[in-house]
Amino acid sequence: MSPVEHTDDRPSLSERERNILRLVVEQFVDTAGPVGSRSLAKASTMDLSAASIRNTMADLEDMGYLDHPYTSAGRVPTKLGYRTFVDELMDTPELSEVEREVLKVKLARLVSDTDELLSESTRLLSKLTNLLGIALSPRLSTAVMERLDIVPLSSARLMFVLSLKGGLVKTVVRRFEPDLQRSKIDRIVSLLNERIAGLTLREIRETYDERLKDLPDETGLVQLVLDEAPLLFSEPDEGRLQFDGTQNILSQPEFQEPDDVRQLIETIEDEDRVVQVLENLFEANPDAVGQAVVRIGSEADEDEMGDYSIVLSPYQLGDTVGSLGVIGPKRMDYGRAVALVENMAAVVNRPSDDETESSSVPS
Repeated sequence: MSPVEHTDDRPSLSERERNILRLVVEQFVDTAGPVGSRSLAKASTMDLSAASIRNTMADLEDMGYLDHPYTSAGRVPTKLGYRTFVDELMDTPELSEVEREVLKVKLARLVSDTDELLSESTRLLSKLTNLLGIALSPRLSTAVMERLDIVPLSSARLMFVLSLKGGLVKTVVRRFEPDLQRSKIDRIVSLLNERIAGLTLREIRETYDERLKDLPDETGLVQLVLDEAPLLFSEPDEGRLQFDGTQNILSQPEFQEPDDVRQLIETIEDEDRVVQVLENLFEANPDAVGQAVVRIGSEADEDEMGDYSIVLSPYQLGDTVGSLGVIGPKRMDYGRAVALVENMAAVVNRPSDDETESSSVPS
């Protein structure tokens, strides 16, 4: 698990303070209510009185790790408290054999359909965490095209099917008046694939004219490809983000008020903003290969997402990289979220053939 940022200037903690902070975070995650020294003394195996725990909690509050609502004597973790818990104090539990098998079995039948695979992944993540499951498909511009096909839909329409390494597919439908024989279409398709198969969409988009303009063509198909190349080989403007489980996350205590629900819905429906936040996480953590990244609150200076935390892990399809994870309130079971997200990413992961296959699920 890889943190978003390291807070090197945070106050150092004694062993007792670390233990108390860990217990406060764990109890607050379980109960969603401020944690008092008396309840902590009863639940803890530490040989400390309620008065000693209360004094330590006061010290943690002075250092910025805890806070307390003005209506309660109990404490709640601050963003710094959560960050320190995630970076230094939490245990990442192992998933049970049953849970790991469920992940593999549920997703194995969808391995040939990337969209369905990611959709089912978000559904499972949400169901298992009661948070919002999210998946970001890879940027197609970095994907290698294995084959271009042209499929007649009617006498006036053709569908271009771009099959990309890792199971990604892009389709574009265009009008085309001539009613061509299948053999003529296949001949042009063969010529096109000789020139552009094996290149990334970005490479094709930048060089299509010089690669294709000299191809012999009596059908008009090559010219159609030249005319439509900026669209055919472009990065889609939308549709990369999938999420599932709004009904699950709304069961959390943080979303019982109508205004909180409205803010959540507005946030996740702003696809451009959410995609930017998710991509920024990995730009800031380039070494997070096979590891979950945890972003707590407004660490990335995105005010509209400051009330939420994100646990995200990269996955690979061919030579492209996407990410999947969960979004929820800052009060979440980070250890279980990290374990589920990392295991799910390992199941989805399908690296290119020339790389070491890393499909085993982590324990």
